[in-house]
Amino acid sequence: MLRLLILVALLLVAGLVGWRLLAPGRSTARADRILIEKGLRRLTLFQGNNALTIYRIALGRQPVGPKREEGDNRTPEGVYLIDRRKPDSDFHRALHISYPNEEDRAQAAARGVSPGGDIMIHGQPNAVGAPQKGDWTAGCLAVTNDEIEEIWRAVPNGTAVEIRP
Repeated sequence: MLRLLILVALLLVAGLVGWRLLAPGRSTARADRILIEKGLRRLTLFQGNNALTIYRIALGRQPVGPKREEGDNRTPEGVYLIDRRKPDSDFHRALHISYPNEEDRAQAAARGVSPGGDIMIHGQPNAVGAPQKGDWTAGCLAVTNDEIEEIWRAVPNGTAVEIRP
């Protein structure tokens, strides 16, 4: 009888783990590229040419156009990398995007302004209970807390990030 109970318990655990791993719309594979389409409010994780998972995103409060300078509340456009992680962010986890690149710095310098920085893919603010609505960041890309957990596991440092208009 004890063996039967142990077997049933193991099958239940295996079933729950398997269901979580195979849940619709979510992948456990490692991503090697992130495509962000600002106009569609969409972040897609890719492995090779295969889309792994698609997420809805919130952008900066001024979502149209590329980031030009610090404080403009815009999300950058261009090609970057995930260059570090911030587990102790003001938001539920954060993956830092390598903005500004050389071109961004040169354009800002030509206008005599700071390009800004600290652009991240992150979850919801730690200090707020309910999820934020609409485009609410200062230029970052925001997802739900559950989604940033998935992205955190799937995206290693060094992953390419392309941000399109």
